[in-house]
Parts: sequence; C-alpha cells; structure tokens
Amino acid sequence: MGGRIVVAMSGGVDSSATAALLQEAGWDVVGVTMQLYDHGKAVGRANSCCAGKDIHDARRVADVLGIPHYVVDYESTFREDVIERFADSYVAGETPIPCVLCNQTVKFRDLFAVARDLGAEALATGHYVLREDGEAGPRLLRGADHSRDQSYFLFTTTRQQLDFLRFPLGGMSSKDETRAIAKRFGLPVAVKPDSQDICFVPDRDYAGLVERLRPGAIEPGDIVDIDGRVLGQHQGVIHYTVGQRKGLRLGGGPPLYVVRLDAPGRRVIVGPKEALGRSRITLTGINWLGEDGVSGPQAVAVKIRSTREPVAAMLTLMPGDKAAVAFTQPEEGVAPGQACVFYDGERVLGGGWITGETEANVP
Repeated sequence: MGGRIVVAMSGGVDSSATAALLQEAGWDVVGVTMQLYDHGKAVGRANSCCAGKDIHDARRVADVLGIPHYVVDYESTFREDVIERFADSYVAGETPIPCVLCNQTVKFRDLFAVARDLGAEALATGHYVLREDGEAGPRLLRGADHSRDQSYFLFTTTRQQLDFLRFPLGGMSSKDETRAIAKRFGLPVAVKPDSQDICFVPDRDYAGLVERLRPGAIEPGDIVDIDGRVLGQHQGVIHYTVGQRKGLRLGGGPPLYVVRLDAPGRRVIVGPKEALGRSRITLTGINWLGEDGVSGPQAVAVKIRSTREPVAAMLTLMPGDKAAVAFTQPEEGVAPGQACVFYDGERVLGGGWITGETEANVP
C-alpha cells in the first residue's frame, strides 16, 4: 500500500490512465486539475488541454475511480509566467516553447506546493519519461517509446523535483497500451483524441494572439538575403520562424529559407538551405542533471527540436549558467528561444535555452 499521491489530471487519457494505475498499485490518489485560463471562454475548444471540457472530463474520471478531485485556479500566474513570456519571446524574434515554461513554473512549482499541502508523498504526471533511482539520487530518462518521449519538455526539472515526481507511463511501448489501460478501467476518456495545439492558442493563430497582447509591437520591415540585399517586405517578424520556406512570397528563383530573424532591425534574413547549418551554439539558463564537478568539453547527444532524434555534439559548461555546444555535423533550424537538451544514452543530463549568438555568421 502506497501513501498519498497527487496526480496532475488534464482530462486526457494519459493522466487519467496514470491515476488509475496508481490507485490499482495501492496509492491513495488525489486528482488535481489546473484551470489555466478563463473557464467560460475555454468551453467548447477542441484539441487543447486544461479547457472547460477537459476539467469536466477529469472530474468524470475521478468519479469513476472514486477519488477526490480538486480544481486549482492558476489563471493569473499562467498568464504571467507562460502567456506573457510567450508573447515577449515572439516579439523578440525567438521561437518559444510554452510547454517547457508551464512545466517549469505552474506544474513543477505551484502544483508541488498544492501536493505538499494535501499531504502527498509524491506528484505524478502522464508524461512519457522514465525516472530511476541512482547512487547520487534520481535520474531522468527518455520514455521507452521514443516516438512519444517527452523528456525534451522536462529538461528544466531539478533534482529536488525529481525526488518528488513519478511518471507511471514512461515504460509504455505505445499510446495504444495507454488507451487499453483506460478501457480496462472503464474511463470515459479512453478514446479521447490527443491534444495537438498549444492550450491557449487552439486556433494556432500565434501571430494573432501576440498582436492582441502586444499592440503596436509588430511592425513591417524588409526581407533580405544573407548579403543584406532587400528582396521583399514582411508584415512583422512574428509571422516567421527559422527554417521556414513557405509564405515568403519572393517570386521565382532557387528555394530560400528563413535563416535568422532580426527583430530590432525588423528584418527577416533568408538564404539557401545550406545557410541553415550551424556548427556551434551558445546556451543560457542551464539546468544540469548530470554528475557534479564536470569540467572541460564532454561528448553528449543533443536535441534542438522535440521531434528530432539526438545528434552527437561536444558540450562545454561555462560559469553563470551558460554552455557551448559544438555539433559533430552542422544542424539546421537552430532557433533562438528553443531548447537544447543533453543526453548520455537514455539519460537526460539537462539542457538550456538557445541564444541569438548562434547566428553570428550572418548579418
């Protein structure tokens, strides 16, 4: 028989199956759902987590399992820590990852406090990652199903937080296995579709959201090539991201890609595909989960996008929570504001945020 454990219940099949498995294992399960933005406006939004319908679904699951269920209102802190920073990042010409910020703040900071207030021994989520106890403390590993591995989004998790966290779905071989668990327990969300969108932008109109939050911050400017020649105009750098090819509207000629965004200069810099390659990047905001006392370059594997497999690189940790990464082979689509996560095999060593210094070789 386990002690009390709080499960972060989003109303989806993953967190619902997590609650069911933990109850079956003998834990005293308490479900907690976060209301992250206006409940009334959220009702009816499909394919987004933490919306009104999702809160309702989480409550239905809790009723089926016979467990307590609470809804906590984090609307103001979510707006400040996630939505506002998302908008500022886009205006600065970056490509933000709000899911990482949400895990770092609302989920693994504020929800921890709720779990402890409820007398819980641990907090569980439906993330597809693994946690194992090592001689120096718990370690974070990639999920068994690499196609669903979510370790990229959890790189900011601290060692202290790992001590308190549990991830029951990390060993699942496929999403079908998770759905089968939900069906076995008779959960009403067993066939509910996965969330595909950023929860607070269910229509995927990121630029529209930023324009509403930062009126006047989006200004037109020039589209230029890597030599500085003006090729066309744009209606705001927020409409573009590094690696983008479509939507440039530059007419004929060889394919061109966005290689950098110069927000202060209101310029979108484009070039051929080979101009996307980066051999070295710098990072800030490093969270280190590896061994203590590391000095000098070390061979690691890194991911700069959640959907990519890790690639070989040399990592050098530097003072002031900074690091440098040198790729064995140039990487394309390196975008400031994105995360770079470090791996040693299946183990997550930590990660950091890609800075604009990665773009020093173009104007």
